[in-house]
Amino acid sequence: MWGRKSGSLFQTVIIPTRSVKCQHLSSRTPIIRVMSFRRGVVRQSKFRHVFAQAWKAEHCIDDVRVSRVTWDGPLCAVNPKFTAVIIESGGGGAFLVLPLNKSGRIDQATPTVCGHAAPVLDVQWCPHDDNIIASASEDCTVKVWEIPDGGLTGPMTEPVVTLEGHSKRVGILAWHPTAFNILLTAGCDNLVCVWDVGTGELVYQIGDAHPDLIYSVSWNRDGSAICTVCKDKALRVIDPRRGTVLKVKEKVHDGTRPMRAVFLSDGKILTTGFSRMSERQLALWDTSDMSEPMAVQEMDTSNGVLLPYYDPDTNMVYLCGKGDCTIRYFEVTDESPYVHFLSLYSSKEPQRGAGFLSKRGVDVNKCEIARFYKLHERKVEPISMTVPRKSDLFQGDLYPDTAGVEPSLLAEDWIAGQDAPPLLVSLSGGYAGAPSKHRDNLRNKPKLLSQGSGKDSSPVPQQAASPTATTTTAVTREMESEGVGVVQQRVTQGEGASDRVKREEEVLSEVLAEVKALRSVVLAQGQRIELLERQLVRIEDGDQHIDPVINKSILSRDFFNFSENYLKRHGY
Repeated sequence: MWGRKSGSLFQTVIIPTRSVKCQHLSSRTPIIRVMSFRRGVVRQSKFRHVFAQAWKAEHCIDDVRVSRVTWDGPLCAVNPKFTAVIIESGGGGAFLVLPLNKSGRIDQATPTVCGHAAPVLDVQWCPHDDNIIASASEDCTVKVWEIPDGGLTGPMTEPVVTLEGHSKRVGILAWHPTAFNILLTAGCDNLVCVWDVGTGELVYQIGDAHPDLIYSVSWNRDGSAICTVCKDKALRVIDPRRGTVLKVKEKVHDGTRPMRAVFLSDGKILTTGFSRMSERQLALWDTSDMSEPMAVQEMDTSNGVLLPYYDPDTNMVYLCGKGDCTIRYFEVTDESPYVHFLSLYSSKEPQRGAGFLSKRGVDVNKCEIARFYKLHERKVEPISMTVPRKSDLFQGDLYPDTAGVEPSLLAEDWIAGQDAPPLLVSLSGGYAGAPSKHRDNLRNKPKLLSQGSGKDSSPVPQQAASPTATTTTAVTREMESEGVGVVQQRVTQGEGASDRVKREEEVLSEVLAEVKALRSVVLAQGQRIELLERQLVRIEDGDQHIDPVINKSILSRDFFNFSENYLKRHGY
């Protein structure tokens, strides 16, 4: 029976029921229920239709011997320049570093980073320098490496600096999100260490906050606090500079298997773990009141540890389980139920780990908002997360300003107590991440230790810039720019067209040869300056031994003879 009431359609359904004793109702009064045909309100979100797509086979990396180490880590790290994968190696630990656009079969003779004496457990790229990567190993050390542009040309065994402060294997690395050269490490000795990589010094150590094995460490947005989860099932919020526990929540998840925690951009914390019935869980916590979780979602009963990957720009969380064939993704909002399931990517082969590309490396022209590098047994497979859009224009609503490569603070500023949010950049037009003048100044001031100091774990005191080195660099740049002017001046003489072209080639070859020779001399002079500075440090420490290499003055004579001849040749 149909009727109309208040402008809306309704259907009357008569359902026979059992007899009810009531003085106002007969013994068999039917119950009338009104069933509305109005559809439920669908939550509006830009990311409801995000879909995942694996790249074609020709764009994958094949024959990669992914590590079989028994550690619940991602085993992979990706930035806009390189892909790093921890691999199997005999006689120590090693990881592979390849250019981001590298694909196809990897030869067994491909050079690796192989300076550890035991298997590598974790690798992390520096967020403020795409050529710097840190590695943690079972040999109780953390090493920092500088990868040359274009990738490795030979095996790399000497790190920029070696950090030694743990007594057991180290499995967790976390770079500070806004301060340059600040690196956090955590090991199986229940210690959390904070290092100044520029000097190699251990600046803070948290030793009494965790009674058992640390599973996960995450910085908050401005790097003023960290959150940790431990084998005692507790979630802690810690001030790393004072070493004090600000908040603690016991039994975040009731299960005994490993947990993970990650700070969100608004200060909330998202955790993954297991229930008492071994069901995998996802929980959201408000740090202002941690008595109860804001939201809890139970998924399945798989044994793999869920690794959360958080994108602060879209407020999306991706969950990759080790041994799973799926990647789940959620959106975190301020509206109940706060954590909204979006979709999942499913494949036939399980994953042994995954790397998450930073937002500066995604393809904005294809509306790609995230990219994973899934580790198979012998393959690395890129997977793109894309929002379907028909327009070819830049989608500004999908790409808000994101954290750039420039740090907000120097290491000494953060150690002194300063905090600052990340410096944001726009992705419109495709963000190339070119270093700016401001970034160069930041890099020069807290300079990483030189390659020659990699064997020594003790920091070398920072010396003031040598006047000779500054003058050498200035002369080099001036001569290079002046050489281009000489080419232009010489080829404007009154010559025929063919003679002019020939003369241009001769002059250009001459200038290039001069520049090449000058660069080699400047490089040698720079090495000599470095040796002199080291000798100065020895003398200040009371060591009167003079290195025989320093007594040689041939480099300085060659340099000044070359400079004098160059200036005379060009009429100075």
